[in-house]
Amino acid sequence: MKILLVSDEESPLLWDYLRPEKYTDIDLIISCGDMKADYLSYLVTYIKAPLIYIHGNHDTRYPVAPPEGCQSIDGTLVNIKGLRILGLGGSQKYSHGAFQYTENEMEHRIRKVKPRLWLNKGFDILVSHSAAFGLGDAQDLCHTGFKCFNKLIDKYSPKYFFHGHTHLNYGRDDRIIQYKSTTIVNAFQYYIIEI
Repeated sequence: MKILLVSDEESPLLWDYLRPEKYTDIDLIISCGDMKADYLSYLVTYIKAPLIYIHGNHDTRYPVAPPEGCQSIDGTLVNIKGLRILGLGGSQKYSHGAFQYTENEMEHRIRKVKPRLWLNKGFDILVSHSAAFGLGDAQDLCHTGFKCFNKLIDKYSPKYFFHGHTHLNYGRDDRIIQYKSTTIVNAFQYYIIEI
């Protein structure tokens, strides 16, 4: 399966200069947050693949104007083409904005989905906006990763963890990190992965 990951910043290659014929082999589009709703609707219209998304800390308009033709997986486990995908959007709480969580609040969100994880014998892919603590995150509160994501990865050993939030143009160059048996991919702007 070939997956197009997008996050945080619209790519001119996919927005202004999109050539749909170059993406006919894409099977799934995953947004890791902080994308304009119109951009996601545009992608799902011209790239003929389903698009799933979670909320980033700046996606405050989504509740009233969600991306059309796309499916939110935030806070749930879905099965798409045989892949068990867990979605947990948001960032560390640094103000009073929507889609911001304390460590305890994110742990509570994980507890709510644990019965589904048990029934499905785990998950294959974790999709989030924030990174896990110490694994592609940053030092400031807003961009600090969640420690409960580390526990989740340690317990279930998913094959992949896709996230955004820590922009690669912030001087980071670690798009892909290997953590035990999990491949972690920073989806900033866009990235294509085949699994």
